[in-house]
Amino acid sequence: MPATSVSYKCPNCSAPLSFQPGHDKVTCEYCGAELDIAAVDQLFQAKQEMAAREREAQEAKWDTDNAGSDWDSNESAALKAFTCSSCGAELICDENTMATECVYCGNPTMIPKRFDGMLKPDFVIPFKKTKADAVAALKKFYEGKTLLPAAFTANNRVEVIQPMYVPFWLFDTNLEGHATFRAQKIHVVDAGREIIKTTSVFNVERGGNMKFERVPVDGSKKMNDDFMDSIEPFNYKDLVPFSAAYLTGYLADKYDVTAEQSAARADQRVEQTVKEVLAAAVKGYDTVEEQSCAVIKNDGKVSYALVPVWILTTRYNNQPYTFMMNGQTGKVVGSLPYDSTKALLYPGGIALVVALVAFFLIGMLI
Repeated sequence: MPATSVSYKCPNCSAPLSFQPGHDKVTCEYCGAELDIAAVDQLFQAKQEMAAREREAQEAKWDTDNAGSDWDSNESAALKAFTCSSCGAELICDENTMATECVYCGNPTMIPKRFDGMLKPDFVIPFKKTKADAVAALKKFYEGKTLLPAAFTANNRVEVIQPMYVPFWLFDTNLEGHATFRAQKIHVVDAGREIIKTTSVFNVERGGNMKFERVPVDGSKKMNDDFMDSIEPFNYKDLVPFSAAYLTGYLADKYDVTAEQSAARADQRVEQTVKEVLAAAVKGYDTVEEQSCAVIKNDGKVSYALVPVWILTTRYNNQPYTFMMNGQTGKVVGSLPYDSTKALLYPGGIALVVALVAFFLIGMLI
């Protein structure tokens, strides 16, 4: 968590510092380090500046008000909505598309309702991968899975795999990143009867300006974030201005996480990258430990986009198992059940084969 206030601590051991009357230096009572008053003032002035930056970083907000737009009457009239009676997922499609089953839980009952309450996307990445591509990828995904139950693949209905546009908020920003690190150089000398170890401690600062474009955060609670992270990245160069024509024959998930609610995850992704970049710039030390990091957004634009995903959810033993494929790049991810009987027999089968081979080799040697 960012530090927005400053405490006077020893730069060597981080113990609290206190000024002793009658001394012209500040001495750490724990490690014995002596610091000039001027050096302490200089050190903690930098810390105060960092604390001010971190307060500013906490106050910086994304501009989420301009993400998406309103549908016109003709566009909204051509759309319809379906709600899953089991998990509550709400899917949008054009008037000629039928939602046959829920892509999230596999429930076959979808209840039609009036379309309303959704912003119009700013952009869309059109599907590049066909249904044939998705079916082939799913069959290949099953190959070589020794412990996969036979009944699962036999009743999987791979042809029911559905294309769906997933809602994403895309965050753009120009920012300043500032970080401080506690770095050490360790020098060891073998003096014969004893080994002398000298540790030098440094307060290192790094900072810079960075530009981020299209930082993605999915806008669906139903969509598994780990799955979506796994099939990323999408190539955002293929983004085109949204048209309702792209929904013809396709489903679209209705976002249930707003741009404002998604901002925290965008901050997390941006800040992690900034920390990694600044830490990579600290070189020539034996150990490096981050002390503080402030990320200040100079602007924060957000746009709303739909990205393409092929998805199939199959229920097995009353549990949903999901397969997804990036509808642009073909990257796949999925969850699979395992056959507990096979799992018990599989190690025994391997052990039997090994034992037979060993017996055969011993017989050959005799």
